[in-house]
Amino acid sequence: MNKGISRKRPTPPQQAANPSKQQATSPEDEFVDEDEDVFLDETLFETEDDLVLRDIEQRQSLASRLTKWARPPPSHAYTSASRSVVFQQLEIDYVIGESHRELLPNWSGSAAIIRIFGVTKEGHSVCCHVHGFEPYFYINCFPVMGPDDISRFHQILEGRMGEVNRNSKVPKFIRRIEMVQKRSIMYYQQQDSEPFLKIVVALPTMVASCRGILEKGILIDGLGMKKFMTYDSNVLFALRFMIDCNIVGGNWIEVPAGRYKTTKPLSYCQLEFHCLYSDLISHTPEGEFSKMAPFRILSFDIECAGRKGHFPEPTHDPVIQVANLVTMQGENQPFIRNIMTLKSCAPIVGVDVMSFDTEREVLLAWRDLLREVDPDVIIGYNICKFDLPYLIERAETLGIAEFPILGRIKNSRVRVKDTTFSSRQHGTRESKEVTVEGRVQFDLLQAMQRDYKLSSYSLNSVSAHFLSEQKEDVHHSIISDLQNGNAETRRRLAVYCLKDAYLPQRLLDKLMYIYNYVEMARVTGVPMSFLLSRGQSIKVLSQLLRKAKQKNLLIPYVKKAGSEQGTYEGATVLEAKAGFYEKPIATLDFASLYPSIMMAYNLCYCTLVTPEDVRKLNIPPECVNKTPSGETFVKSNLQKGILPEILEELLAARKRAKADLKEAKDPLEKAVLDGRQLALKVSANSVYGFTGATVGQLPCLEISSSVTSYGRQMIEHTKNLVNDKFTTLKGYEHNAEHEAFWELTGFGFRRNSEVKRERDQSIPRMGDPLGNSAHVSSQKQNREGVVIYGDTDSVMVQFGVPTVEAAMDLGREAAEYISGTFIKPIKLEFEKVYHPYLLISKKRYAGLLWTNPGKFDKMDTKGIETVRRDNCLLVKNLVNECLHKILIDRDIPGAVQYVKNTISDLLMNRMDLSLLVITKGLTKTGDDYGVKAAHVELAERMRKRDAATAPNVGDRVPYVIIKAAKGAKAYEKSEDPIYVLENNIPIDPQYYLENQISKPLLRLFEPILKNASKELLHGSHTRSISISTPANSGIMRFAKKQLTCVGCKALLSKSDHTLCSHCKGREAELYCKTVAHVSELETLFGRLWTQCQECQGSLHQDVLCTSRDCPIFYRRKKAQKDMAEAKVQLDRKFWINQPQQQQQHQKLEMGVIAFELRRSEGSHVKRNKRTTFEC
Repeated sequence: MNKGISRKRPTPPQQAANPSKQQATSPEDEFVDEDEDVFLDETLFETEDDLVLRDIEQRQSLASRLTKWARPPPSHAYTSASRSVVFQQLEIDYVIGESHRELLPNWSGSAAIIRIFGVTKEGHSVCCHVHGFEPYFYINCFPVMGPDDISRFHQILEGRMGEVNRNSKVPKFIRRIEMVQKRSIMYYQQQDSEPFLKIVVALPTMVASCRGILEKGILIDGLGMKKFMTYDSNVLFALRFMIDCNIVGGNWIEVPAGRYKTTKPLSYCQLEFHCLYSDLISHTPEGEFSKMAPFRILSFDIECAGRKGHFPEPTHDPVIQVANLVTMQGENQPFIRNIMTLKSCAPIVGVDVMSFDTEREVLLAWRDLLREVDPDVIIGYNICKFDLPYLIERAETLGIAEFPILGRIKNSRVRVKDTTFSSRQHGTRESKEVTVEGRVQFDLLQAMQRDYKLSSYSLNSVSAHFLSEQKEDVHHSIISDLQNGNAETRRRLAVYCLKDAYLPQRLLDKLMYIYNYVEMARVTGVPMSFLLSRGQSIKVLSQLLRKAKQKNLLIPYVKKAGSEQGTYEGATVLEAKAGFYEKPIATLDFASLYPSIMMAYNLCYCTLVTPEDVRKLNIPPECVNKTPSGETFVKSNLQKGILPEILEELLAARKRAKADLKEAKDPLEKAVLDGRQLALKVSANSVYGFTGATVGQLPCLEISSSVTSYGRQMIEHTKNLVNDKFTTLKGYEHNAEHEAFWELTGFGFRRNSEVKRERDQSIPRMGDPLGNSAHVSSQKQNREGVVIYGDTDSVMVQFGVPTVEAAMDLGREAAEYISGTFIKPIKLEFEKVYHPYLLISKKRYAGLLWTNPGKFDKMDTKGIETVRRDNCLLVKNLVNECLHKILIDRDIPGAVQYVKNTISDLLMNRMDLSLLVITKGLTKTGDDYGVKAAHVELAERMRKRDAATAPNVGDRVPYVIIKAAKGAKAYEKSEDPIYVLENNIPIDPQYYLENQISKPLLRLFEPILKNASKELLHGSHTRSISISTPANSGIMRFAKKQLTCVGCKALLSKSDHTLCSHCKGREAELYCKTVAHVSELETLFGRLWTQCQECQGSLHQDVLCTSRDCPIFYRRKKAQKDMAEAKVQLDRKFWINQPQQQQQHQKLEMGVIAFELRRSEGSHVKRNKRTTFEC
């Protein structure tokens, strides 16, 4: 199917009827902190033997074909349980089942059983059932509570739990309560520990219900009504198990020989056994245990035959093809290329084609393929929202009850529920959560939306961006025609389907997603499945819980208060000294600024001192850090913070990983190490955000506001030191001055030499907070400061030197000098030089980036329309070309002329439609927007036309602005580009000039041109052609079309059909012009058609592609439409209402003239500035 954001289907009525049961929310700053018990049921369906016997005759040949792709059989040492099992785990979950009688003889009743799925180094699939791990949490214990009080409290709490869980068959809700010595992570405390009660419950879901009872209050004899603060009560059961057993995501686990039991298999895995959680050995991912197991990756795609005018729906439309590519981790090419088709399909070279007579056979064959190949990871594009749910609902419609057993557990259905992912960074996206037990689902669409900011997320657009490769995009409306054709047309559809399965695998390899995500899971300690389904908070919380366990600390459960806790001031952005700088600009960056601040000043939950404790505890002033925001934290000599320890370990590990990366020779080892250092960097930078997330797990604005206040202070301190040191008075050759080619003043842009300012510049004293108590002398200088801009963690400096090499030397010197004034590990580093440099405003600049003086690396831009995705392609191309001419070619007049030519083409209606398409994200429903927006209103209109293909929340909506009545709002003029092409609706060029082009151009050229607006936006190049505004209301409903003269466009009388009386006699000239015009359009269309044929991989088949993300598609459609209209004009000119004999004679005569014209092509004479032909 079409892979991208347009591929949607409406929510089925049965799902929408009960949203409370179907809806789950997993926002970026929070995650669902409640477990959901899944009960093991071994009698859900008929036995496997019954299913095989039912249709063994039809599927015997299929089984033999699938067997060749099975995993290698395990050795006798594994099957006899005489060998330790070492495997890389990829998925961890839990299920509710009966306790294992041999491993836990004293247990009875239901219990939570952890299941770990993975792969051995030989490639054998593993399912390990772990027993004996119990869910628990903590509450604060009152000092007066003794053993008898705890026993009474146990009985009361058991009774209350029985009232809440009346339907539960568990014999005992509270297994035990014991007193432990712990300490809360919040605030500095001088005592090492205090008493807490550890409450162990029967099932994971009972943690939340028990917590609710205790927070509301419970009546205790002798103590009265007491409310309890709970600790570690928001930790998911699987994550709690991983933390307590020191297991991280994607690491290797060993179960010693003789410590595990084998029973009747419950799964399809080759190795299945039961053990106690205490017998597991978790290996640190280092050395041999940092390598990847040879797990199998299945990339698949489906095609559905929709009805005319409808997007495929599983209740009506069949699945006609399923493409499957299976790759071994670490291999470059798939070892299985398979396509399953409904009805016959012509052979495809290198592909195993399986054809079936019924849809039921197709679906069951795919299920059998999944079971036989046994993939560890299932990938695809939009598979979680479309492919997997469609297959499951389609099987349900057909009554194939045995199909949804796609996981590794026998007789266990795949579960599907609606989810909504929400965050400030990514907006809101609706999706589906598909649970395929034992297999990791990796949807490339979700990964792209999370990790990259693109104008379009369709598979075609993403492939073009990352792979420089596109695919034929077949519209869903013609898939049925291909299916209903013959074996050759179905072969074409199969090739298209295989390409849709192949591109996600290519993207996975190109972007090294497996390596990066496994290393991220290892660094943060969460399962791989969490990385796509949850946000950043769970990763930091996992690391915090692990470190807290080592330090005997507990994390309180904090109810999410949203924005009620207030906000804090962010980072400093120094005032930008806008201008075009022809001298090199050095950039000084703080290395990991926020993590360094937290480490240098020991900022943590457990080092924060409340204002009351500052007075009570009498802490010596030299033992505390008073932050610029007014908070107090103890120094590390009193207590080392947990967050600084986590950061130190992460950054030290990254340093080791980068060192190992330089020494590594093996490509696979390099990929692992590069993924690890990237994961370590991202994790370190996420810690600060975790403390400032007001809807997160453990917000602490005192920490986040202190970090940003230190950052602001350091940027200002750096600016003052640079401005003071690098002057001729201090012995430097150049007196570093702010010398822009043009400088922005209150009266517009003038040359720098015309601007004279004098001011007293006093550099403030930077005392103990920055580790520098020396007073910096103030001077009165007739110059501007050398720091021209600063942003969050970097400053940009003009030293006044003419060469890049000299600027680099001074940059290194400045970084070393200023770093000496800060507390370690805060360090300022020289990073790069910009030369030349165009500074437009805050967070908007462009320049050539140099990291070595020999040659520039690239043209770097920020905040300019080359990288912004809410502008049309015309703006991006225009600005990019202008920057290239200004910065690389140093041709400012050429850039100006290019702008004028582009504006002229736009106003004269010569601009390609693909360059005018604007895309914006639909982050919420139309009713939730405060004001009407163009893309939102268009989405509503498209929903009324065809709800199946209309954009949904989370999609990016492409649109163009069309001509409309005078005074119409922009949201009233937005329209779908395809609709515009099909209905020949004129574009509003004035809107694009005023609202899309003018502001970016003026921002770009004002630092360079004195009168940029007058030069660029006024003049002869701004003349436009008049296009009538379309209307179908009012008096226009009664208007009738009238033919016009093909020569002079005058209205024709009823007796004339082609030429007016003034143009008669020019038939030959006009005919030749029309023939030449048609020929040009045919040539253009032929070139575009051939280019599309090359993209689809065949020059012998028609083009079916309808990709909205491809500029060639719009150009081809436009050329096709123009060619058809020109041919209509050609047919109309001379063959209407003429006698047959005259018609034949004139046809022959005109043909001779045309032939002679082509023979003497190029022979023409210019007279009076117009071309005539010699005929």
